[in-house]
Amino acid sequence: MTIKLIALDIDDTLLTSKGEILPSTATAIRTALERGIKVVLCSGRPLAGIKPYLDQLGIAGSEQYVIANGGGMIETVTGDTVTTHLINNADYRQMTAFAQERQVPFNVVSRNSEIITADRNIYWLIAVQAWENKAGILVRDPVELPGDFQIAKGVFVNDEASLDAIEADVRAEFSDHLYVVRAGREFLEIMNPNAGKGRALADLSRILNIVPAEVMAVGDEGNDIAMFHFAGTAVAMGNGTAEAKRHADFVTGANDDGGLAAAIKKYALS
Repeated sequence: MTIKLIALDIDDTLLTSKGEILPSTATAIRTALERGIKVVLCSGRPLAGIKPYLDQLGIAGSEQYVIANGGGMIETVTGDTVTTHLINNADYRQMTAFAQERQVPFNVVSRNSEIITADRNIYWLIAVQAWENKAGILVRDPVELPGDFQIAKGVFVNDEASLDAIEADVRAEFSDHLYVVRAGREFLEIMNPNAGKGRALADLSRILNIVPAEVMAVGDEGNDIAMFHFAGTAVAMGNGTAEAKRHADFVTGANDDGGLAAAIKKYALS
């Protein structure tokens, strides 16, 4: 069946290890757009952090979409909200308290793309996230924010071994009522149970009257697997995790070797 929507993870999928878009990737995506195929960037980043890549690729207008904040929000590339699934204030406070008790770096992302942390000693990777996403960092305890303040997601941030050591405890504490997913080796995210890239992709496809067989999803990490389960064509990057590859229909080349362009040409443009 003809592909009508291509859902693309950003880090280590769309981008090389140097954080760049290969010319071959840009050409393949522009060709897809010219053929009327929706190209939807799907990321843990907020819209502000996705926009530079939209601009580079020429993805513009109120009829093009992004899946932002790990699936917590679907937005048009012009900034209009299509769907949103937020986390309530009580859960935000519980996450912050858990992080402080375990002394693990933690931040949240607001629906307006703000990065907020209660950590006075800000972990370096949280600062990098803020810079990459064109966002400042607000240092705030939950009690300093309104009692009805909601968040798009919470993020435990640390080196891989440290997150490995606490992941089971995080899941035991929160997964009974929230969606916990390893978004990368250094990121463990918590979202509304109705969020996630896969759920958001299903919601957007339904809105656009596109069936799963007409969807191609490409990613490299655990948080892309839910997209793989929905899409009729699921492609893991050659540089992806073993887990992601196990859940994909196909494995393409690595992000540094033009794997994304090759996949788009083979499965969407042929």
